[in-house]
Amino acid sequence: MADESNEIKKEVKDDQEILRRVFNILRANSPELVGIWLLTIIWPPQVLREGTEKGTKKTVFVNFMDYCKTMHRNVDHVMAFLLAEMGTSGTLDEQQRLVVRGRFTQKHFESLLRRYTLDYVMCIGCKSTDAILSKENRLFFVRCEMCGSGRPVPPIKLNFGRRRRTAQVSRD
Repeated sequence: MADESNEIKKEVKDDQEILRRVFNILRANSPELVGIWLLTIIWPPQVLREGTEKGTKKTVFVNFMDYCKTMHRNVDHVMAFLLAEMGTSGTLDEQQRLVVRGRFTQKHFESLLRRYTLDYVMCIGCKSTDAILSKENRLFFVRCEMCGSGRPVPPIKLNFGRRRRTAQVSRD
């Protein structure tokens, strides 16, 4: 078992080295293709199912804090986006993992994080991830540190919650 984990770690290190070499060769031979893009590698989210008791359905996003640090985003903002898009509730536990009510897969988290990165992290002009999310007059803006451009970003819409039902009165 230990041999397999060491082999996987070695493969990951080899993949990182291959990516660095490719970008260095590309940067040396064709700098116009690379431009000022940053090499930002985001690893797949580590997702676990928690609770073996009957009726407990919780999903744990283990490396949630690493994602927030990598993207330079507020934990509350990223968590609000994920929970709103998944239509569920969740909290941070004492180990700083995101615990979500419901069963979700790693691919589900990947697609949501990709959409969050496109909407709230990446600059549309230069494709840089070196952008700051700021709030001005109740609106969020992404301001790029590389090219200086800015754009408003959509607000996080809650897709869940208790909805009140109003009694419909028939008028005859």
